Amino acid sequence: MTGNLAYESAWREELIGGKLVAMSPASTKHNQVMLNIAYIFKHYLKGKRCVPFADGEKVFLSPTDHYVPDFMVVCDRDKIKPRGVYGAPDLVAEILSPSTTQNDRGRKKTAYEANGVAEYWLVDPVGKSVEVYLLKEGQYSLDKVYFLYPEEELAEMLEEDREAVVSEFTCHLYDDLVISLADIFDDLF
Repeated sequence: MTGNLAYESAWREELIGGKLVAMSPASTKHNQVMLNIAYIFKHYLKGKRCVPFADGEKVFLSPTDHYVPDFMVVCDRDKIKPRGVYGAPDLVAEILSPSTTQNDRGRKKTAYEANGVAEYWLVDPVGKSVEVYLLKEGQYSLDKVYFLYPEEELAEMLEEDREAVVSEFTCHLYDDLVISLADIFDDLF
């Protein structure tokens, strides 16, 4: 808590389905995962047209849906205005917490889908997983769920099972952006 209540309430609300919803304070794990994802994309997108935004930037999808995604990438710079992003980002990542999971998996996912967000990630900092949804013919399809296995669990696996574990994946927006799960979940407390 900063002690500055004006700062805390200024951007910690979302309009979800026409109802004002207060966002709960983010945990240390939540913030670290968000920063890790932002760092990956900030370096990759340097000098490119697309712009990464970390938590705090509003996206105005419709008159009843104004969200503050944990992370997003916007490639159409005309959508970026002084008060936020107007229209669908190209990629959105929401970092799950007990108080936000229902909205992230429900209403927000539906709104992102309906408004044309091409790639949607649900990131679980506790379970260390990333669910990747891709927009296909106007509907989200679960592409893959990636897990970062603890070393102890990997050590107990059969060699062929351990070799089948996926430790990195490619962002679907960029063929050459390979993302390591260890980088997403690095330095969690």
